[in-house]
Amino acid sequence: MRRVYLDHAATTPARPEVLETMMYCHKEVIGNASSLHMSGQESKRALEGARRTVAQILGADPREIYFTGGGTESDNLAVKGMARANGNRGGHVITSSVEHHAVLHSCQQLEKEGYEVTYLPVDRHGLLDLDALAASIREDTILISIMLANNEVGTIHPLAKVSGVAEEYDIPVHTDAVQAMGKRPVDVDALGVDLLSLTAHKFYGPKGVGVLFVRQGTRISPLLHGGHQERTLCPGTEDVPGIVGLETALELAHEEMDETSARLGRLRDQLQREIEGRIPDVELNGHPTLRLPNILNMSFAGVEGESLLMALDTRGIAVSTGSACTAGSTDPSHVLQAMGVGRDRAQGSLRFSLGRDNDAEDIEYVVAALAEIVERLRELSPTYSGATGA
Repeated sequence: MRRVYLDHAATTPARPEVLETMMYCHKEVIGNASSLHMSGQESKRALEGARRTVAQILGADPREIYFTGGGTESDNLAVKGMARANGNRGGHVITSSVEHHAVLHSCQQLEKEGYEVTYLPVDRHGLLDLDALAASIREDTILISIMLANNEVGTIHPLAKVSGVAEEYDIPVHTDAVQAMGKRPVDVDALGVDLLSLTAHKFYGPKGVGVLFVRQGTRISPLLHGGHQERTLCPGTEDVPGIVGLETALELAHEEMDETSARLGRLRDQLQREIEGRIPDVELNGHPTLRLPNILNMSFAGVEGESLLMALDTRGIAVSTGSACTAGSTDPSHVLQAMGVGRDRAQGSLRFSLGRDNDAEDIEYVVAALAEIVERLRELSPTYSGATGA
């Protein structure tokens, strides 16, 4: 059976070059990077080399790069660490209603601790309302956290403009750039952000390794307490093989970004055209132009996304009904709800996220299977009548 993986927004397979580098480290670079002996110092050199590489790609200083256990840890550290370190200045945080749950749940935890959080609205395309942002700023606002690109619909937010608004009030800005990295330029100065989160497994690196950029002079408290690793902000023995794997994956993604993004954009557009041409009563979720090149989210009237997903899986096709972090939930996507998408349409949505190994033949195979499955499920549906916008 043909296998087509279209769930790269959930995770990507580690590249062979990444695995090779990591295996070398596991075999040859065996010391604890905090140890003073030769083996420890070899690990330390590998660790600091990776830090310099990440900093160069992000336009940062190596002292501003901290290695974490992934995107969720980076987001939690940025949001909670900033709020708790700056609580004497105020207790108000601003974020958007379409953030990843690593940010949203961190904000909800802060609310339990007495902080106030404003969740900004988005329009029907999932785009942030900048006027609402400006109107939400208060004297006690201590952090603004807005993702660079949405993980479910791919909409890209105007981060430089967000930072421009925040700068007028001297408010730090954090961005979750997990989905954007490797698909579009990510430069901390161009974006104007003070904190930025990444995770390796979204750009063909290992799982369980991430980055948090923290601009020098930014006050932030650790979530964990222990040793002196990562200048005490992220204590615990560093995963040097994983970090070097992240370095290799990031270098390759950065070098190939323009070519890869252009090719994936063409494949995404082909997928959208063929779905719209062969299947009636479908709708795009997300912005038609301001979006990542590899994500396509569409709703199919009269069918449930989960039923589509499972039927596609029997044909060897892997897709998602939304964020992988909310798999198993019966509630509609919080992102689609924030965009004003009705419950039925939201529950009939699928996210297709393309990757570097996909090609035009994959698209043709997926659309043919999808058209057949949608037609069969609609015939079985007691509610579908063929009305557009159901």
